[in-house]
Amino acid sequence: MAIGSDEFKQVLIDGLKLEDITVDEIGDTDALFGDEGLGLDSVDSIELVLIIEKEYGVKIQNPELYNEIFASVENLLKYINENK
Repeated sequence: MAIGSDEFKQVLIDGLKLEDITVDEIGDTDALFGDEGLGLDSVDSIELVLIIEKEYGVKIQNPELYNEIFASVENLLKYINENK
């Protein structure tokens, strides 16, 4: 069963302890890193990989795909749904 966008955003909020943000404030096409979107940093990226493995059993094997996979909430969710 595919993971829904809101469910995934809540996992992000809880897992990364994003206390000042709600599911409704995260757009599907928002960037995960940098000044736009969620503004996550490199430490968050490590935590995010661990959260994805723990919650969904999905490992991101190819570091060359990181930039594409982690470009947005939508891309990451698509990758998880295609690989779980």
